[in-house]
Amino acid sequence: MSHDQLLRWRLILGKSADDELCALGRLAGWLRDASLLDGDGTAIDEALELVYPGAGEADDSGELTREEWERDPGSKHSPVKGRGLPKVARWLGEVRRLFPKDVVVLVQRDAIERRGLKQLLFEPEILSQVEPSVDLASMILSLKSLVPEKAKAAAREVVRKVVEELRKRLESRMRQAIRGALNRNQHTSFRSLANLDWQRVIRRNLKNYLPELKTIIPEHLSFFSRHQRRNEWNVIIAMDQSGSMAPSLIYGGVMGAILASMPAVETHVVAFNEQDVVDLTAQCDDPVDLLFGIQLGGAEDYWMATRYCEQFMHTPARTLYILLADLYDTSPNEKKFVQKMAEILASGVKAMTLLAITDHGKPSYNHDLAQKLSNMGMPCFGCVPDRLPDLLAAVLKGQDLKAFAAQAETPLAAHQA
Repeated sequence: MSHDQLLRWRLILGKSADDELCALGRLAGWLRDASLLDGDGTAIDEALELVYPGAGEADDSGELTREEWERDPGSKHSPVKGRGLPKVARWLGEVRRLFPKDVVVLVQRDAIERRGLKQLLFEPEILSQVEPSVDLASMILSLKSLVPEKAKAAAREVVRKVVEELRKRLESRMRQAIRGALNRNQHTSFRSLANLDWQRVIRRNLKNYLPELKTIIPEHLSFFSRHQRRNEWNVIIAMDQSGSMAPSLIYGGVMGAILASMPAVETHVVAFNEQDVVDLTAQCDDPVDLLFGIQLGGAEDYWMATRYCEQFMHTPARTLYILLADLYDTSPNEKKFVQKMAEILASGVKAMTLLAITDHGKPSYNHDLAQKLSNMGMPCFGCVPDRLPDLLAAVLKGQDLKAFAAQAETPLAAHQA
């Protein structure tokens, strides 16, 4: 067994395996020290030990107390009164230094969910040290009523960083996809490389292909019109506020904010539970305000939400209704919801259910209700965030949404009707 293999096993198994693994290293003839770890290896071990105690450790199954969190990582000494929180912040800083970003997010999530870091998370100095992530922002939003006044600004800043990163990740592709789908038949004499209709140019100039150069010499060029009318499409996003949908709601809010900034799309964003529907459209210019306007938790009533959104469906043939929900309707109105969706679809509105917007596995959802909606022509599927631009382009181009759902190259399987 090589040094790297022994080192990995040592980090996995923890301190209890140190003697046996060192003995293997000495037997192989390349280990002369008393330990496999040194330098950053020791720092990694101490940072992980706090969250993932090795086999045989007594405290490997529950949350740490505040006092245990305030000890130095790996130390058995009691914390110094009044100086504990900086030690937690120092641990978070070490995790960010030692691991790549995706690993940092995973370790933080496990520290919060499995080892009790949640009780210290809303200290401003701790929030300033954490790595922003969708999961962390989701937790902050779900617990925002518990955030103390002194930590509200720091909590909001974490959510803002997540939103800005997601917007940067999605906005240019979403704008490009929508622009590419609209006004595809309108051409102009104004020449601009950004507006070049590549498919039409290639098709019209195939006769000018030169085999020796392996290229086409274009004789005729075609350009799309830059003119973009206002409100060519109407997109309504209705978001289920149940706690299980929190990560998806963050993506939904960012998507709504991007669409609302485009003149060609009339956008409406609402969030709902069993008691109320909240219109968040006015907050679309600041997606952080929009997300903090969502009250996570509670039951769901899809009929009430859809009936509210009907007022925005003034041009059915140019309207897309996106229901962001897991379809666990806890109200007595499921039958009325199905009937309402049948009426809306018959009017010409395009509609779909996004069961989740997430990179993590298959969504949990109500298969029975999804089956009913799919049979009616309202496809139900999960979507990874990076496919959202393709999804919107497919709708605007008039492509079959069921086909898109079935062919989606995503770990989230479409519900098959």
